[in-house]
Amino acid sequence: MHDYVNWLRHATPYINAHRDATFVVMLSGDGVEHPNFANIIHDLVLLHSLGVRLVLVFGSRPQIEARLAGRGLQSRYHQNIRITDARTLECVVEAAGQLRIALEARLSMDMASSPMQGARLRVASGNFVTARPMGVHDGVDFHHTGEVRRIDRKGIGRLLDERSIVLLSPLGYSPTGEIFNLACEDVATRAAIDLQADKLVLYGDSPGVLDDAGRLVRELSLKEIPPLVAQLGSSYQAELLDAAAQACRAGVRRCHLVSHAEDGALLNELFTRDGSGTLVDREQFEQLREASINDVGGLLELIRPLEEQGILVRRSREVLEREIGLFSIVERDGLIIACAALYPIAGSAAGELACLAVHPDYRHGGRGDELLERIEHRARQQGLTTLFVLTTRTAHWFQERGFQPSGVERLPAARASLYNFQRNSRVFEKTL
Repeated sequence: MHDYVNWLRHATPYINAHRDATFVVMLSGDGVEHPNFANIIHDLVLLHSLGVRLVLVFGSRPQIEARLAGRGLQSRYHQNIRITDARTLECVVEAAGQLRIALEARLSMDMASSPMQGARLRVASGNFVTARPMGVHDGVDFHHTGEVRRIDRKGIGRLLDERSIVLLSPLGYSPTGEIFNLACEDVATRAAIDLQADKLVLYGDSPGVLDDAGRLVRELSLKEIPPLVAQLGSSYQAELLDAAAQACRAGVRRCHLVSHAEDGALLNELFTRDGSGTLVDREQFEQLREASINDVGGLLELIRPLEEQGILVRRSREVLEREIGLFSIVERDGLIIACAALYPIAGSAAGELACLAVHPDYRHGGRGDELLERIEHRARQQGLTTLFVLTTRTAHWFQERGFQPSGVERLPAARASLYNFQRNSRVFEKTL
């Protein structure tokens, strides 16, 4: 029970942040067929109940393949894009239509003792996607395979304002009345861009982007994506990553790659600080910067436990407000997770590194080294040649980074006069 209460309390800022936000969620045909599909629907319903404006885009590739095989037809591709002739289009329309009905049925459930109880959702679908033919490429006619030309932003927006979930299929329509087969990834990306969505969520068959050792890459900046896409080759993971990058470049602030096979992956990604998938952020998810007056409350939360343990010298809010310009911080998604301060020592060319602290959940990630480097850089900019640090617990850490044992007698007079002999801090210094 305590874990549940604690999780809910930590999720509250995200609940507030996501309310009235627009999310475009893409679920491939493989995700619809997966045993975890029912849980995904429950998670989407929860998002809707928390005030999120939802656009759900679904794919149908395996369902199309099954219908083609049932009719003895072969799938034809060029550059990994399906060639949709007239007979293939019949299978595409059947698959998309059946999936749309299945999704509407799932979202209409109101079973007692289930996550759907009392949901009473309204689901809307229609001709919201205008498409054009891909035409002929490299001498290959793609027939009824198309590209997204336009998303009916106003029409979808009105339905979202009415608290409906909008369902977009991988079909588009032309002004001449033709039907085109579209890639659901393209529909989702264009929908997120044209709707100016707050988030694009892409479900895939893996937890997110994996590195060479098979470890999850939790966050990526836009500049890191092109080489990674080239490395991943023609994989579906590369396709999703490329879609996320396109959306972010066009103004979508954040895109998330999560697993359709992992129960609760979407909720963990959206309501916990470290998530469960890969975040592609148009801006930096974690940044090292100078502190401002707005950071005082967050700094107090970070350093207060260390002050109570006697590791740091106590600082009141008033002192922090007065000295805030001396601090550098590491901020992660709105939470201050590390800090350090540089105090120039009057009448000398020396400064003191003070109040170096890292949140317990984010230690061993090199953030202390980043802050130390930042403080040393600031000290050099101010013309300081020596950096002192006084510590009671972390002597070895500073020695490993070039600080030499020193003494109170080496401190400039202005600082030596303030030395607290009761704390008996050890003094170290480093020549810059």
